[in-house]
Amino acid sequence: MQLRLLCVGDVVGAPGRQVLRQALDTVVPAQHIDCVIVNAENIAGGSGLTAPLYEKLIRYGTHLITLGDHVYRRRDVFPVLERSDNIVRPANLPAGAPGKEFAVWQGASGHKVAVISLLGRRFMKMPVNCPYAAVDRVLAMIPKDVKIIVVDMHAEVTSEKVAMGWHLDGRVSVVFGTHTHIPTADERVLPNGTAYVTDLGMTGPYDSVLGRCKHRVLSAMITGVPTPFDVATEDARLCGIIASIDATTGRASEVERICFRGTAETQAP
Repeated sequence: MQLRLLCVGDVVGAPGRQVLRQALDTVVPAQHIDCVIVNAENIAGGSGLTAPLYEKLIRYGTHLITLGDHVYRRRDVFPVLERSDNIVRPANLPAGAPGKEFAVWQGASGHKVAVISLLGRRFMKMPVNCPYAAVDRVLAMIPKDVKIIVVDMHAEVTSEKVAMGWHLDGRVSVVFGTHTHIPTADERVLPNGTAYVTDLGMTGPYDSVLGRCKHRVLSAMITGVPTPFDVATEDARLCGIIASIDATTGRASEVERICFRGTAETQAP
């Protein structure tokens, strides 16, 4: 049996939430998606996740949620991180950091999907431990009956993401990168059966600079004068991948990019 996973790139602000809702209503039935995994790193005003928005993600049809360097930006999400069994914080944060290092979702068929989040170490502000040692440690903790494992490598540098793909080839089902908000065209199944892509891209407004109002970003870059980077509103899209995974072996057989364009409704602020 093949399970089809939809992995969704960083959701940015209200436009990202709105296009996510519309896309899940359309894509999940059309593509026979079994499990939806969403990076919610930027969902609250472009930075972090709140408790109400976590609930909204679940209502939309999200099964598993990953986070990144803005994991603790909104303090009201701390209880969610502690009690919920479908959301993870980066596993290579210091010991004792709030939240779970892996999460497992079980579908109606009985098949289980686990997810792990990791942070890169190059050009990232958060002090973190070695992601390779962390993922090896967490993989040893996941129950043996969980055959499908997905890893979100939230990193600035592409080489760190590519290296993690090779490190985990044949040991997990999917490795995808997030954080840079630009979809990459290197999706493939690695030799030992791991689906890989360097970056899922952004789910949010593409008439922007990485989801922020382009005139504000340009002003700051050209003049050097700081200015608020408000979330943009136009050309909302969902970007990510769909991966087909053998439910018995956990090996990927296929991976494809997806870009869903929202309607005018999803571009409302």
